[in-house]
Amino acid sequence: MSADSSSSRSALAEHYAAQSQQAPESLDAFWMPFTANKLFKQKPRLLASASGMHYKSVDGREILDATAGLWCCNAGHARPRIVEAVKQQIGTLDFAPNFSMSSPLPFILAERLKKITPGDLNHAFFANSGSEAVDSALKIALAYHRVRGDGQRTRFIGREKAYHGVGFGGISLGGLPNNRKWFGPGLPAVSHIRHTLDLSRNAFSQGLPKHGVELAEDLERQIALYDASTIAAVIVEPISGSAGVILPPEGYLQRLREICTKHGILLIFDEVITGFGRVGKPFAAQRFGVQPDMITAAKGITNGCVPMGAVFVSDSIFDAFMQGPDDAIDLFHGYTYSGHPLACAAALATLDTYEEEGLFGKAIELGDYWQQGLHSLKGLPHVVDLRNYGLIGAIELAPREGAPGSRGYDVFANAFNQQDLLTRVTGDVIALSPPLIVGKAHIDQIFERLAASLRAVS
Repeated sequence: MSADSSSSRSALAEHYAAQSQQAPESLDAFWMPFTANKLFKQKPRLLASASGMHYKSVDGREILDATAGLWCCNAGHARPRIVEAVKQQIGTLDFAPNFSMSSPLPFILAERLKKITPGDLNHAFFANSGSEAVDSALKIALAYHRVRGDGQRTRFIGREKAYHGVGFGGISLGGLPNNRKWFGPGLPAVSHIRHTLDLSRNAFSQGLPKHGVELAEDLERQIALYDASTIAAVIVEPISGSAGVILPPEGYLQRLREICTKHGILLIFDEVITGFGRVGKPFAAQRFGVQPDMITAAKGITNGCVPMGAVFVSDSIFDAFMQGPDDAIDLFHGYTYSGHPLACAAALATLDTYEEEGLFGKAIELGDYWQQGLHSLKGLPHVVDLRNYGLIGAIELAPREGAPGSRGYDVFANAFNQQDLLTRVTGDVIALSPPLIVGKAHIDQIFERLAASLRAVS
């Protein structure tokens, strides 16, 4: 390489790096997702770079990340293995189609994932996000029953306060009203069982709540109403994230599994948030000892650095599709970027990082310390509940009269602007999910800064 060529590359690198380091001239053209755009643009929060446990804002402040980006950067930011893998891959094979041809990487990644998925979930279908993974799982469930001669099984059962992404399948099965009401009726043949949030009996529980296992019997009521022969699948998050960290009562998920098995209904765990070490095992299914028929995943699969989602399916589901002629397409579904080489490279390096640093066990190692820190906030102004499991936490605040969500937003904004702390706000709940590289000193800082924000907001 000539000196001129090297100098040119260096100048290009500086040019592209500089784009993320300074505030843009205008905030008008980008329509931000899930954001009050007008409010944001009055006082924008712009992140310029990240490393380890911290972001740096465009105005040079170091921001402690208490949410792993958006539940996704489980190994922390700008990790060397992942950075190098992505750099090398983009210059080697930038794209390869996966329709009737492929590259080696999706096969290598699927085999690697097979080693950490629970039970016989030995097959991976790749998507580009959690939303796509959920819609893929729903389509696989419908097609599975059809190829087995059970095509009348078309009903899905979700849960109130659930979040399953923003595809039409996900919003239909989800249970967050604002995510549903703007977009019409969604899928037909969908019903919901009750959520498990019960402040009257479970407020300030440490770990899984003791009360509420009987709520699983809602599924039997749905089956009695619609008949099991019409129901394709039940989908639940082992721990709900976007609704404000709603935990399953002890025995609840196990009872759902029993009911689904009894009636031949598929059980899908949406582990887009809980997957890849968030609760102390690769997947929450393993921590809770419950074997689903499918798992949807995303976020932590690539440490958030390249979009990717996945559906892990059981041997019996996969095998049902493999009974036709060799030259027949077995699943008429997929995406241009399914198994994208860059995403696969990032995922493989992410798995290496998780393994080398023992990050899947951190939520168990630090679980008690995290729990103590979170529950030290009990008694602070407006705190009506604290919830935790693994390295997940939630602070629920009493809503202001006539302005639900405003107090939560103000605590979130104060934490960022005044305490240099990034949290997640959903309504009047502050949700926490730090990178798994978090240490005790970071945990102390997170809850000290949150305490200051809680005291500052009326």
